Amino acid sequence: MQTNVYLYIAVMAAVTIAVRVLPLTLIRGQIRNRILRSFLYYVPYVTLAVMTFPAIMEATQAPLAGLLALAAGVLLAWFGASLFQVSVLCCVVVFAAELILVH
Repeated sequence: MQTNVYLYIAVMAAVTIAVRVLPLTLIRGQIRNRILRSFLYYVPYVTLAVMTFPAIMEATQAPLAGLLALAAGVLLAWFGASLFQVSVLCCVVVFAAELILVH
């Protein structure tokens, strides 16, 4: 079975353009619905979380090390630490946990 890669690229381009252009052409005024505005506000955060959380568990040799780093990072961020501080702490926690768990 032969596949036409140009057809796949054209369909992908059409879908990508449609997803970006249709909202701009169909929704011209300000969105006043509070529920829809709230939903659209949180879409980028949910997308980032969906891509990040599985990678946290799979990037380490021991999934428990990733879980410990996630918990430490959330706790530190909850208390107002900067992104740099959270990332450094998470790296240290993964390193220490893998030293204990893997070896």
